[in-house]
Amino acid sequence: MSAHAHDHAEDHDDHGHHHKETFITKYIFSTDHKMISKQYLITGLFMGMIGIAMSILFRMQLAWPDHQFTIYEIFLGKWAEGGVMDPSVYLALVTIHGTIMVFFVLTAGLSGTFSNLLIPLQIGARDMASGFLNMVSYWLFFISSVVMVMSLFVEAGPASAGWTIYPPLSALPQAIPGSGTGMTLWLVSLAIFIASSLMGSLNYIVTVINLRTKGMSMTRLPLTIWAFFVTAIIGVVSFPVLLSASLMLIMDRSFGTSFFLSDIYIAGEVLHNQGGSPVLFEHLFWFLGHPEVYIVILPAMGLVSEIMATNARKPIFGYRAMVASILAIAFLSTIVWGHHMFISGMNPFLGSVFTFTTLLIAIPSAVKSFNWITTLWKGNLQFNTAMLFSIGFVSTFITGGLTGIILGDSALDINVHDTYFVVAHFHLVMGISALYGLFAGVYHWFPKMFEGRMLNKKLGYIHFWVTVVGAYGVFFPMHFVGMAGLPRRYYTNTNFPYFDDLADINVVMTVFAIITAAVQLVFLYNFIHSMFHGKVGPKNPWKSTTLEWTADVKHIHGNWSGAIPEVHRWSYDYSKMNKDETDYVIAGQDYIPQHIPLQDNEEEMHH
Repeated sequence: MSAHAHDHAEDHDDHGHHHKETFITKYIFSTDHKMISKQYLITGLFMGMIGIAMSILFRMQLAWPDHQFTIYEIFLGKWAEGGVMDPSVYLALVTIHGTIMVFFVLTAGLSGTFSNLLIPLQIGARDMASGFLNMVSYWLFFISSVVMVMSLFVEAGPASAGWTIYPPLSALPQAIPGSGTGMTLWLVSLAIFIASSLMGSLNYIVTVINLRTKGMSMTRLPLTIWAFFVTAIIGVVSFPVLLSASLMLIMDRSFGTSFFLSDIYIAGEVLHNQGGSPVLFEHLFWFLGHPEVYIVILPAMGLVSEIMATNARKPIFGYRAMVASILAIAFLSTIVWGHHMFISGMNPFLGSVFTFTTLLIAIPSAVKSFNWITTLWKGNLQFNTAMLFSIGFVSTFITGGLTGIILGDSALDINVHDTYFVVAHFHLVMGISALYGLFAGVYHWFPKMFEGRMLNKKLGYIHFWVTVVGAYGVFFPMHFVGMAGLPRRYYTNTNFPYFDDLADINVVMTVFAIITAAVQLVFLYNFIHSMFHGKVGPKNPWKSTTLEWTADVKHIHGNWSGAIPEVHRWSYDYSKMNKDETDYVIAGQDYIPQHIPLQDNEEEMHH
């Protein structure tokens, strides 16, 4: 960053202090990245509660299909008269659950929270490149969340074509009850959400490129920033494709076009649509849908890398290999979308191309996994809650990723496509792993968000252990149910005697799901209570090397009350010995923050 830009940032900051902030300018229409980060997190957690509640409702239906539950009538009203769930609302619950968790919790809640919190603080910037654009991106996300929740209350019910909204169910308003107004609101919500994501992503990219402090070269950036930066680039490349698909779907629904419709009959009536193809929609959807998996998982990977190095008291193993693998994952993720479409009638040769690129992506993923394990090896491990969730992340990423090798092979995928095997795979490798990354980040950076307050460690341990056992209890047996052929999205399997033997496994999975959902209330209590009454810790509670812990504990718009610190070293100088190998470089201190100049008795690490 140039000296001129620094001076401008200082002037801007001084100028900002002349204005008295009101409640509205500070907490609602704030342009401070730290406040916007908290807004993203709290909105994401609220949406997550809705998504988890839906999953419990439809898991109860799967486990006990012949039972009547009063809770159905309380939450679903006319869709569950007498405590019996209507089949059409089951698909709607699955649809909105998937949409909320993938987009509103794991994309916006994870990336929006930590990109906003950490990018300016870790690169040494006063704020984002555009505070106003940042504020607008949050409010568009909030509006899209409101529209999505509103769709639950329309007369004919919410969207129910699965979270992938394949035509013709999503393209014909008269197809099923969930194809009406609820689907229109779903599409409007997603269009607004994509606008929000694009604004945020452009802001993150420009901030990382232009606003790094003096000495902060790209090879000195923490892996968190690399992950957020590359995630934003993937978002800018792939999100507009889904926006175009959504707009074409709206035109098919409301303006008589036939992008995705052809030769359709409804109740014996021949519709006028000709020449369209639902497979075209699949291509457009998955061109975002697969990079979306990495838009979700890459920020979690960055957070986990940072937390592991800090709590292993070791430099991250293979920094440059980690950066290269992030870049490789970003590139490969955009050319593998076809593996979601192996049974769509795809040319077998094309299927083999997508199989090759899909299996190729295992290489950078394995590099990251081996590097995390090697970082832990012989480290002085600190088993706080953030570290436990980071280790849990590596566990689920590996176990979930291994089944991806089966699904990525076109010949093997045909056998388990659209069964619970697929559900188990992507929930472990994307859903649970990303949630662990989110939890790890919250436990680690909570003091930075809430002015030094710490989360309760004992409640954190309860949250981790019950969650990790419960999550495997839900999704590990699901692989075997899937291999037995149980199809997903069926609201009951009682019509198929072949699946009777699997009923007990469904009950076990549902019990684990209810326990896992319940323990999230412990986390919510810990979060809300600690915001106001948490114990205040030291300025740098984890003895970390990165710049955010040098900023003022009390939040000011501008992050540092004095000059922005300069950077003299890379991000991971942990347990570094002096030239004589007799003591740490700074005697008795096993970490050296990035802003500390090189000492006489040390050499800079060439990572």
